[in-house]
Amino acid sequence: MAHTATQPTVLILGGFLTAPPMYRPLVGRLLDRGAAAVVVAPVWTPDWLLAGTRGIGPICTRSARALRDAVHVSRDASDGAPLLVIGHSAGGVTARLLTAPEPLPGRRFGAGRWIGAIVTLGTPHRLSAGEGIGARMNEVGAQIADATVPGAFYAPEIGYLSVASRAILGDPAGTGRERIAHLLYRSVIGRAAVPGTEGDGLVPVVATGLDGARQLTIDGAVHGPGAAGPWYGSDAAVDLWWPVALETWRSALEHRAKAASAPGRGGRGAVL
Repeated sequence: MAHTATQPTVLILGGFLTAPPMYRPLVGRLLDRGAAAVVVAPVWTPDWLLAGTRGIGPICTRSARALRDAVHVSRDASDGAPLLVIGHSAGGVTARLLTAPEPLPGRRFGAGRWIGAIVTLGTPHRLSAGEGIGARMNEVGAQIADATVPGAFYAPEIGYLSVASRAILGDPAGTGRERIAHLLYRSVIGRAAVPGTEGDGLVPVVATGLDGARQLTIDGAVHGPGAAGPWYGSDAAVDLWWPVALETWRSALEHRAKAASAPGRGGRGAVL
């Protein structure tokens, strides 16, 4: 079944230090644009704070439960079609980890069969090995994702879209906002953050690239919903990336339908 007339059920995985209520406006915007249903994973700010000592395992487990709930919703809302998963910031790393069979000892996910596309918004897939936010996120989850499901690991059975934004140039000699952005970009990618580095105010564009994924860079969206000004979940930004996300999701479903009619063909994705 190619699901050509089906609309996706969406699972939102929030970013570092966020909480589900922050995504309520985005939920409404996605429903307005045709999403059949939207589920937000119940991962809260304290969960992210505890991840510094407990690791990302508990967050992945909560996200996996939300994925299971979204799969049940999809049975009625989307004819059982695989989900369209949107990972904001660190939530994009969580999304990748959910596709791994056992990324963490004793935690078995292997959820790729239930995911049609992974769309990441401002997710730092490429991080510095030095100090700062980049190093901490590497320790918490990115290194594990790169070791277990590197790049667009299950493409084309899963569609991958990485969305970045050119909102603020990092400049140590610029405005206050540009100076802060420069410091934050350095904390993510280290000395690669030179004056003039483009990004969303927290994550530079160059850090969002996931090998093998489709890349989309938009203008004017800052990193998170709590910041002043439009962000990835604002109307203007959603209008830019949502159609591409839908196309990415539908392409993956079409590939699966073709593969199902030709048994024995396919690559790594055959394990889904």
